Amino acid sequence: MSGAFFDEMYAAGGQCRPHYREFARWLADTPLELLAQRRREADLLFHRAGITFTLYGDEQGTERLIPFDIIPRSIKASEWQVIERGCIQRVQALNMFLADIYHEQRILKAGIIPAEQVLANEGYQVAMRGLGLHRGLYAHIAGVDLVRDGDGSYYVLEDNLRTPSGVSYMLEDRKMMMRLFPELFAAQRIAPIDHYPNLLLDTLRSASPLDNPTVVVLTPGRFNSAYFEHAFLAREMGVELVEGADLFVRDDRVFMRTTCGPQPVDVIYRRLDDAFLDPLTFNPESMLGVPGLIAAYRLGNVVLANAVGTGVADDKSIYPYVGEMIRFYLDEAPILKNVPTWQCRKPAELSHVLANLEHLVVKETQGSGGYGMLVGPASTAAQIEAFRLRLKARPQDYIAQPTLCLSTCPTFVESGIAPRHIDLRPFVLSGSQTRLVPGGLTRVALREGSLVVNSSQGGGTKDTWVVED
Repeated sequence: MSGAFFDEMYAAGGQCRPHYREFARWLADTPLELLAQRRREADLLFHRAGITFTLYGDEQGTERLIPFDIIPRSIKASEWQVIERGCIQRVQALNMFLADIYHEQRILKAGIIPAEQVLANEGYQVAMRGLGLHRGLYAHIAGVDLVRDGDGSYYVLEDNLRTPSGVSYMLEDRKMMMRLFPELFAAQRIAPIDHYPNLLLDTLRSASPLDNPTVVVLTPGRFNSAYFEHAFLAREMGVELVEGADLFVRDDRVFMRTTCGPQPVDVIYRRLDDAFLDPLTFNPESMLGVPGLIAAYRLGNVVLANAVGTGVADDKSIYPYVGEMIRFYLDEAPILKNVPTWQCRKPAELSHVLANLEHLVVKETQGSGGYGMLVGPASTAAQIEAFRLRLKARPQDYIAQPTLCLSTCPTFVESGIAPRHIDLRPFVLSGSQTRLVPGGLTRVALREGSLVVNSSQGGGTKDTWVVED
């Protein structure tokens, strides 16, 4: 991977890239005072709409506004087509992998992935063994995190197959940009994304063999970090938002309590982890799930999206094998490459990681949200040594990667307009077809020099434009 940063807007020599030219002309004619005023308007509107996330362990209060940057990230349409094909290919292979490991286990028998890394993985659910799913789909909604290297190539940083979040911010960011800067959309052709809720509802309905299934969104409740998104998507799809207490199982069928009496539920878009879904099958202490849900699920009387047990496929210890999955199941070369990865469970690779901690990023295989990781170049000697002890104690729980040269995009910060590092999360919907809306969630590290874009670590979001070449 290259050691230089790729600038999304400007090529070497300071020339504006063609798909940014209309925006660059507008930006040159727009006073910074107007941009500042528009940003204040956006913050006010987001506050009024309740577009927040919950930051666990924050002493200043749990509800936070995700910072929104008013300078968009643009991708030319021909480039997007490659991203789209690569994401579809990857998610198709991951769905085939999940179907395989819960049935024939061909990829394990072929020795391509060590069986113990799958079967002993905490995301692997024995309750799913031999269970047939409609269309053989496990991950109906997936988020693929992409980063861009210094030479402009895209790499997959990680796959999100359990309960991928952030699509509400993608949609709200677009609404905000269209409201604040309608002239930008009149001056060029930017691909629309507002049909995502319709595609999502179509995907969820197609997950059921029934003609007109009843769909609900299951949330852990308003204290969950992504509760705004749960409520937003239920509202946009025109379906009910429910908590575990709103559902019950009778005669192996799931029902929703309503003012008109019990109503059958056919598809549950669940936004809580496996362990909390059913206290009779998983965590008996869970107050968030529905007793008897898994029994109804195993009988085919309700669909869960995403399926139980998908977590094994987005575990970071499985990530290094996705390229091999694509070759094994699809007989194709991967369109999108992985970031080079060292598996600390392997003694030789662990030795390399321990010898180079100050240069690497080390992550928990089950980690998310930027927690539990070491960014070597940004850490003190004491932090590195403390992490070294954790790594030696439980090497199987970690992977390591080179410090990425995340691309930069102009961003409106307190000092004016300056480059900040970004990533991209397109959302892949798998139903009767596998589809994406053009764009995704662009996350931006607002602190100068920071490479951590997660909202939990102070990152913000940008609107993502796919612009005709």
